[in-house]
Amino acid sequence: MIFKVNIKAIIFACLCFILTGLAYAQQPVPVKPRILISTDIGGTDPDDNQSMIHFLIYSHLFDTEGLVSSPSYGAGNKEEILKMIGLYEKDLPKLQQHQKGYPTPDALRAICKQGRKGAAPYKGYLTATEGSDWIIKCAKKEDTRPLWVLVWGGLEDVAQALHDAPEIASRIRVYWIGGPNKKWSANSYAYIAANFPKLWFIECNSSYYGFFSGNGSPENLKPANYYNNFISNAGYMGAAFKSYYKGIPKMGDTPSLLYMMDGDPKNPLRESWGGSFIKFNHSARIVYDRATTITDTVPTFSTVEFHFKGPKINISPDSACFTLTMQAGIGEQKWDGFYNGNGDYVIRYCPKQTETLNYKVSSKIPGFEPLQGKLVISNLWPGQPHQTDYRLGSNWYTDKPDASLYDGIWQGSQTVLKWRSDIMLDWGKRWAWLK
Repeated sequence: MIFKVNIKAIIFACLCFILTGLAYAQQPVPVKPRILISTDIGGTDPDDNQSMIHFLIYSHLFDTEGLVSSPSYGAGNKEEILKMIGLYEKDLPKLQQHQKGYPTPDALRAICKQGRKGAAPYKGYLTATEGSDWIIKCAKKEDTRPLWVLVWGGLEDVAQALHDAPEIASRIRVYWIGGPNKKWSANSYAYIAANFPKLWFIECNSSYYGFFSGNGSPENLKPANYYNNFISNAGYMGAAFKSYYKGIPKMGDTPSLLYMMDGDPKNPLRESWGGSFIKFNHSARIVYDRATTITDTVPTFSTVEFHFKGPKINISPDSACFTLTMQAGIGEQKWDGFYNGNGDYVIRYCPKQTETLNYKVSSKIPGFEPLQGKLVISNLWPGQPHQTDYRLGSNWYTDKPDASLYDGIWQGSQTVLKWRSDIMLDWGKRWAWLK
């Protein structure tokens, strides 16, 4: 009898363990979320086109209120979103055979807006755009649900909207795919962090890398094999998908959508397809009044602010007047610097990964002495506090720092990678609808 009782207890414990594990992913979303997507689609990285196709295939799950083109870098534009909607329109009859509630193509076209093209100046904002005005309009709608702003590129239009209508800060929730986007959007990020510390904000700098990592995936789900196994011959969107990264799924922005599809989005601490996050109360900001050397180390994803002395001149503070040329692992990149008055020249830079950077600073302004330096980037965000950090409120969240959750060099990446097979199999079922 004791043996039988123990066996039953063991079976019961195992079932509880299995059910508990299953409960972590693909949980019901309590309320259909209102979302607005801000994307740099059509710019230098075609993964936004892939993520837009993913969104359209799952678009019945959301009340979508805006699709805003916000290319802080590159030549992205609203027309690229409209092109994706055109493909969706051709595939929609097949999607509707399997699922009700898909938005009409015309309804999606009506909410496409053009945002700011190019990065904001040092102050972090400039002038209103169609996109920033639309964010304000959507945020001010009478609705008991918050507006979730899913940012796939720069923060320029979000920063502009907050500047023009600061009262919307309590009505929106932001999930930002940061990392490389933070480099291009350093000034807008700094404006938001400094002026809206109470904003509800997920800063996903590296967890999203788990989505396009093939580590641990079965062979049929590995990035290089997925197109042939699931997407090939799957409608107009499937044919177009081959044009982006030769059909290899990257979709670094998709975790923001996955986060809205799995469980209660009000709780970023939970396990979810879109990652699991921690609260943090300081965003690393390190200020130098000199050129740095190999002895200077800053955290990855931090805001590094350089101040250089130079001639006193009379120009608009919004005018780029010197250049920081950064030599990084991906090659040479140039960044605009600005005059802050009284001989103070300033520029912000946000490193995206662990490496040692070499840079040069130059200007055509007579009397501006060229400089060069080095900077070491460490692999832990946000790192130890600094007196110059941005102090955040109680609703800022970011990637988990546990060593066990890294995938390679990417902090928190395992919180997404662990669900990748489930996610890609679920998506594969929908691609089959289009065959």
